[in-house]
Amino acid sequence: MGHIRFLATAATVWTVATAAFAEVPAVAADITPVHGLVSRVMQGVGMPDLVVPPGASPHSHSMRPSEARALDQADLVFWVGPRLTPWLEGPIATLASDAKVIALLDAEATQQLMVRETVQFGQGHDDDHGGGHDDGHDEEHGDDHHDGHDEEHHDAHHDDEHASGHDADHGTETAHADEHEHSHEAGSLDPHAWLMAENGSAWLQVIAEALAAVDPENAPLYMRNAAEGQAEIATAAAEIATKLDAVAGKPFVVFHDAYQYFETGFGIQAAGAISLSDASDPSPARIAEIRATVQEMKVRCVLSEPQFNSGLVATVLDGTDAGTAIVDPLGVKLEPGPQFYPQLLASVGDAIAGCY
Repeated sequence: MGHIRFLATAATVWTVATAAFAEVPAVAADITPVHGLVSRVMQGVGMPDLVVPPGASPHSHSMRPSEARALDQADLVFWVGPRLTPWLEGPIATLASDAKVIALLDAEATQQLMVRETVQFGQGHDDDHGGGHDDGHDEEHGDDHHDGHDEEHHDAHHDDEHASGHDADHGTETAHADEHEHSHEAGSLDPHAWLMAENGSAWLQVIAEALAAVDPENAPLYMRNAAEGQAEIATAAAEIATKLDAVAGKPFVVFHDAYQYFETGFGIQAAGAISLSDASDPSPARIAEIRATVQEMKVRCVLSEPQFNSGLVATVLDGTDAGTAIVDPLGVKLEPGPQFYPQLLASVGDAIAGCY
């Protein structure tokens, strides 16, 4: 193990006995939802580093030296994958070349959904992109893809593809914008998979197994933490489902199409999205179409996001009786740490339930 942290903790006598002098792996996570899940598994042992800080765009963040150092020192890197943060693939390949790298979106247990193609999300479109995503996952990626990504993440393909454009500053705020847009094209995989509670629960297990493999001395604690975290997610999901019962069947519009995993998990349906991607503004034609959707479907709720153009939401709302609420798929205002993930799910559920 290349880079080791030593941590003594007084959480419990059992933890002190098992972890006080144990070699604890250095771990990095890309975004706050992943960081929260890793923190829950590592609770009582250590704390992962966060590469993309709260409030920064996961699509175009320019890493600070401390964040680059976290990758350089990492034994394990957990990230959603290049479909969410294509700019991060190069730094991971160069800085974390000795680390075990796990793209959670490509984990075998992950339920996957494809990017929705139309402005209005109708029933026919759901038949193409809704349930049955496990089968689509197998067809799209296959077992060889999963094994190859985890075990051969730093192969020659990545070295060749990312040999340029990643200097000591690791890019600029606008780097790879076109690549991000490609990740949201019709027929591509929707990267916002953390917003499905079932995926969060599955990822806890993936994280625990990876940590146990590199740190077997603390394996029992990782597994116990993962199981407890799964129970916490289940409790939060049950509470969210109860709140959403009151708005079941009521159409709503989102700022950008980031919530279909949440919708699928809780059996609700957005009517459409103002923007396909959060990396660029929608066209006038798309604005006109979503306005028509709001009027035709008598949409009562339009969900905005704190970091994006509120004027676009006002344009869509103009002349309607629809209300609005702020929802954040990254939980910028939440405290990072072991309890972050269930709180994030609850915040999304509260925003939708309270919008009517």
